[in-house]
Amino acid sequence: MPAADVAQHRLVLVEDDRDLARLIQERLEAEGFAVRHAADGDTALRLILETTPNLVILDLMLPGKDGFAVCREVRPAYKGPILILTARDDDLDQVLGLELGADDFVVKPVKPRVLLARIRALLRRAAPKVLPTRVSRLQLGDLRVDASRREVTKGKDQVELTTVEFDLLWFLAENAGRPVSRQEIYQAIYHYDYDGLDRSIDVYVSRLRQKLGDDPTTPRLLKTVRGVGYLLAGEMP
Repeated sequence: MPAADVAQHRLVLVEDDRDLARLIQERLEAEGFAVRHAADGDTALRLILETTPNLVILDLMLPGKDGFAVCREVRPAYKGPILILTARDDDLDQVLGLELGADDFVVKPVKPRVLLARIRALLRRAAPKVLPTRVSRLQLGDLRVDASRREVTKGKDQVELTTVEFDLLWFLAENAGRPVSRQEIYQAIYHYDYDGLDRSIDVYVSRLRQKLGDDPTTPRLLKTVRGVGYLLAGEMP
């Protein structure tokens, strides 16, 4: 995604370390992004809701509301990608952030090329997809997934999903009735190999079950296949 193609993308950077924030902001602006900065959680919350950026870069340790609280409070209204910055390579922080609705995370110290790659990947996934009509909508029973509009309905109810949650559900729907491995999911969603340790897919599956009303103890729609991965049950009409 060259700089000329990202000039329209507006980012909110939430980071209380002003020196680090300045370095990140200068690098992103040099790449063509428009960046607004917030140094505390309360300002971040207001800025995100007022400006509706294309993507949020969110530090966890902040004055006032911490990053977890910001993520939890903006998620009902803000549908764009949230990329978490964390100073600790801690599974608990990462899993909690994902459970609250974050889409990805980067561990500090931030490597500029890694940060840019994650930002561009999230923006590509969030962009409207132009798909042939015959494959832009899938239906399994009362579950309908529309890739062109990135909308999901179950029965008469609309299901609100984050960017990665939608991409995961779409991939599972395309492969309905067939168990898919974590490696296949990673290749389809992240475009890199599964390292055997990352728990993010498990978190997204858990959130999908919750949002789709699937009993997590005995799921009937999104099933775990031991030793393989996951399976979205049902057949397309």
